[in-house]
Amino acid sequence: MTLEATRRSNIDSVAPAQAAQLPDSAPEHADPTADEPRSARIGQKLNWLRAGVLGANDGIVSVAGVVIGVAAATPGNTVAVATAGVAALVAGAFSMAGGEYVSVSTQRDTEKALIDQKRRSLALRPAEELRGLAGFYRRRGVSAALATEVAKELSAHDALAAHAEVELGIDPDEYTSPWAAAISSFIAFTVGGVLPLIMILLPLGAGRIPAAGFAVLIGLVLTGWISAALGEAPRARAILRNVLMGGATMIATYLIGLIFGVAVG
Repeated sequence: MTLEATRRSNIDSVAPAQAAQLPDSAPEHADPTADEPRSARIGQKLNWLRAGVLGANDGIVSVAGVVIGVAAATPGNTVAVATAGVAALVAGAFSMAGGEYVSVSTQRDTEKALIDQKRRSLALRPAEELRGLAGFYRRRGVSAALATEVAKELSAHDALAAHAEVELGIDPDEYTSPWAAAISSFIAFTVGGVLPLIMILLPLGAGRIPAAGFAVLIGLVLTGWISAALGEAPRARAILRNVLMGGATMIATYLIGLIFGVAVG
């Protein structure tokens, strides 16, 4: 292999995707074909999916708490239960969507501000920024000469993208979407909230509250398992937390409903 070919191979082996994940020493077997933008997109999709699962979990617990409490307070009053359940479902879905929109909009504005600052810094202090980028690779075990060469190569291709992805963890061509966050949260909460609402409205007489509670627990097991699987966390612990918190919510609202039902009666 020629000296030039060796140099190019070394540069390719510490592309941004690799360097951003390198430990204190750079492994010799690093994959030079890793595709960082693709990995970033996959990570973003997993984050949205995890947020959707958590939104569905909120919908299950919130709506179940309301309908079980109202059903305990007004046994046999299907209209009151249905009204309270639909109101809780709609209010909760819009609240979740609005909260996500505001939160992600703030995040998006922050990302844009950071990118603008980095763009100005690159224009005013290019040499300093180049040294900073090279220093990033140095801290991950790359030799000084190679780190400088990598920084130069990446800066020549797209300096803003190179600095933004490495130093800020932001893709300047793909900002976080507040509308996507709002819509996904709205749908997730609605899907989760429909489960206890349907169960509590089934013509089961006195058995509709236990049936709704059982269905909610099944839903909590599923959302706990999925969220743990996405985060590669222990499944049993996540499911137990989910079930305990959701069960406590249903018990509390049921007791409150009984107390107020007796008081009103």
